[in-house]
Amino acid sequence: MTHPQAMPVARRRPAGLVPEPARWSRQRLRSNNEWLLLELLRTGGPSSRAQLARDTGLSKPTVSAALGSLETAGLVREAGTLAPDRGRTAVLYRADAGAGYVLGMDVGRARVRVAVADLAGRVVARRDVPNRGRSGPAVADALIATARDTLADAGLAEGGSAGCPGAAPADGVVRAVIGSPGVWDERLRAVRHAPHLPGWARPGLVDRISDGLGMQVQVANDANLAALGEYTYGAGAGSSVFAYLLVGTGVGVGLVRDGELWTGAHGAAGEIGMLQLPYLSGELTGRQEVRLEEVVAADAVVGEAWRLGLTSATTAEEVCEAARSGDPAARAAIDRQAQQLAFAVAVVAAVADPELVVLGGGLGRSADLLLPPLEEALHRTCALRPRVVASTLGEDAVLLGAVATALESARLEVFERRTASA
Repeated sequence: MTHPQAMPVARRRPAGLVPEPARWSRQRLRSNNEWLLLELLRTGGPSSRAQLARDTGLSKPTVSAALGSLETAGLVREAGTLAPDRGRTAVLYRADAGAGYVLGMDVGRARVRVAVADLAGRVVARRDVPNRGRSGPAVADALIATARDTLADAGLAEGGSAGCPGAAPADGVVRAVIGSPGVWDERLRAVRHAPHLPGWARPGLVDRISDGLGMQVQVANDANLAALGEYTYGAGAGSSVFAYLLVGTGVGVGLVRDGELWTGAHGAAGEIGMLQLPYLSGELTGRQEVRLEEVVAADAVVGEAWRLGLTSATTAEEVCEAARSGDPAARAAIDRQAQQLAFAVAVVAAVADPELVVLGGGLGRSADLLLPPLEEALHRTCALRPRVVASTLGEDAVLLGAVATALESARLEVFERRTASA
């Protein structure tokens, strides 16, 4: 897919606000001015001293001094000249996106995706490989190997600068974020509630990845990252309250309000796949209760198709292909799935009241089949009817959300490191 050269990031700190001690000082004022100019150049593109002075209200000497400091720190560089109709030719400046890099990773049952991006959010290297690991350590090692290969593709030293004292930020990765099913438990240093990744809950795996890459890594829930990715780059842009419904191997929801991710008291907000549904038990499994993800996720589509006689289909994608070809059992299975998804959307609507729900994950690729019966079922059963649309990022949502999350901290970290030593 095509990635923009520069992209806004959800939950970004307002331009001009650099965390410093509350007491006023000339150094703090200078840092604020430099951060303000750097953010303007990053979000607005190349600009001249005079234009920056007009945009910020700062004096031209102040702008010149700040740009000089930023240029010395390797954070901005000249980007050509502008010859006006009258007056002297103006030098244009731009933010140096290569002052640091971030590493985004997405771990799923079927695939491992890794991307390296510069500070403008431009993906400079990417790998997407099958996940053949059948144990927690094997998955961790596969992720390490894929990340190392991606860093090499980007021309970056292995391990980068994060966690490596003395390394320059431009030499490697400043922040690394992993998107994973489940909920990260900082106390245990492990991921909980990720049954579709065998052994992934084993303590020490994330530390194994950190050691293997030579940098600290942050772990976040995949649905939450997908929500941030879709808010930053996709269908959720501009929504004040929106939900991302990830439906694939499992099911989860990411909730974003005014650019802020809502994760709940223990980081488990949106884990609706764990909901127990006793009233569906006899109809589907014969058990006393069943989890929502057992009747909504991809395997449920295949199971429903089998119950209806389509035993040749082994994946949800094959069921969807059969439905497009007119197979009645496949169409009935899709309609059933849409009804279950409508229930999931109704749950989210009742709790969060989003204006928009984005359908993503593996099943999001079949939104053309799912959305019409889903909306019909939603209108029959739910008084709250948010608009439901397909993801525009597809299976890249989690990966781009990891990149966006890493960038949020990396930009400020690079600024503070560089200006402190300039």
